[in-house]
Amino acid sequence: MTLHLPGTALALLIERFIGYPKPLHQKIGHPVEWIGRLVTKLESDLNKGEGRRLKGMAALLLLLVIAAIPAVFLSAAFSQIKFGWMVEALVATAFIAQNSLHEHVGAVANGLAVSIDEGRNAVSQIVGRDPGGLNESAVSRAALESLAENTSDGIVAPALWFALLGLPGIVIYKAINTADSMVGHKSDRFHEFGWATARLDDLVNLPASRISGLLFAAAAAWNDRERGTSALLAMWRDASKHQSPNAGWPESAFAAGLAIKFGGPRSYMGETVDLPWMGDGREELTRDDIAKGLRLYATAMTMLFVLSLACALLF
Repeated sequence: MTLHLPGTALALLIERFIGYPKPLHQKIGHPVEWIGRLVTKLESDLNKGEGRRLKGMAALLLLLVIAAIPAVFLSAAFSQIKFGWMVEALVATAFIAQNSLHEHVGAVANGLAVSIDEGRNAVSQIVGRDPGGLNESAVSRAALESLAENTSDGIVAPALWFALLGLPGIVIYKAINTADSMVGHKSDRFHEFGWATARLDDLVNLPASRISGLLFAAAAAWNDRERGTSALLAMWRDASKHQSPNAGWPESAFAAGLAIKFGGPRSYMGETVDLPWMGDGREELTRDDIAKGLRLYATAMTMLFVLSLACALLF
């Protein structure tokens, strides 16, 4: 198997500082949006009548085939040209979200600096819970939990699958993850149809979630060795408390690295859910904690780039 380590390092570097260009987004949209429209079409056509679990499997397979074909074609074409790996890395930046994640979470802190309503509006763009009754602490916690989880789903996992399988790997991963965010819910509508998508998403995110937790622990240790140790212990103790088999790893490490707690009560679609606490430290948060979280995130992303670069040079 040919690893795509130099391209991964380059893609991480470019995307972190440039992101997906807004003029390009305005002109042609975003590849993840294209995937989302395909998921919507497949769901509306197939999620009806009997045999919804089987239809969901068929929809997932069709989605992956449609997503993979252009990715395989482009990857093969790039391999035939000089410095084609650089072009492939440039295309791969569209499926990594360092820049946009930092921007969206930072917008929550900026919103809270104006008013609680502005903070709630900003956090509603990145989380699924009802923001209406959230105070500053709950808004800040929601933003930081999203930052931790999406570091794994939106950055580490895409980078990992790109490193292993090139452009087809990152595109197929993103198709699975996007489909899971849309139909992988345990609601009446998606419980059967999204079953296969949710299970596959759990599988492809398993390694990245653990790596993300270790990156947060290492980033915390960079500033405070005791915080790094606390993050490792929190992962071991708290990760399994999360409803997701993967999200608890980065979230528990991130919370402990910041000396705060994640979890507690929240509302989804009018239903209150009381989640177990993860991490060590304060339950009451402020917008200043978002700024601290973004700094820890930035350190972890620097470590991810250095790790990918070191692997590229060594292997």
